[in-house]
Amino acid sequence: QDKGWQVRTAETIGMAQRGGNVVSHVRMGDAGEEVFAPLLAEGTADLVIAFEPAEAARVLPFLAPDGLLVTATTAIQPVTAALSYRADNVLASIERSLAGTGARFVAVDDVALTDAVGSRKVLNSVLLASALKEGRIALDLDDLRRALEECVKPRFVDLNLAAIDAVAAR
Repeated sequence: QDKGWQVRTAETIGMAQRGGNVVSHVRMGDAGEEVFAPLLAEGTADLVIAFEPAEAARVLPFLAPDGLLVTATTAIQPVTAALSYRADNVLASIERSLAGTGARFVAVDDVALTDAVGSRKVLNSVLLASALKEGRIALDLDDLRRALEECVKPRFVDLNLAAIDAVAAR
């Protein structure tokens, strides 16, 4: 949905082809301000969404002191990691790092939600809906539903709407 906001984005996607991490920056001028550059400075992100706990820990420095961190709880072990990598250890470390900062942390049971919908492919919608449900930015689940209907291929709309509904029901 077009709210008339200025939005700038930047992604680092080249390494994903080689098993590396992907970071996308999205800056939105939701109060009418102009947005000149897409990249965020450390400590300034109102919202960080991570598809994996270690990735959440890796980008934690970008989170503003009063920001919101939303992450999936399922660990995807990097090729280079030791066999002892466990998501619960990383999630606990993130909680300790954020203790006393004013930041909020939402660990999303991504397996339960994507299984309820019947597809892991809706993880992005699950995480975004989980973040919007927290009310940290000036978008809500209805905005997300409208955007999906406008931007997603028609054959995938119902699946993604079901993901949003699953999040809303929790």
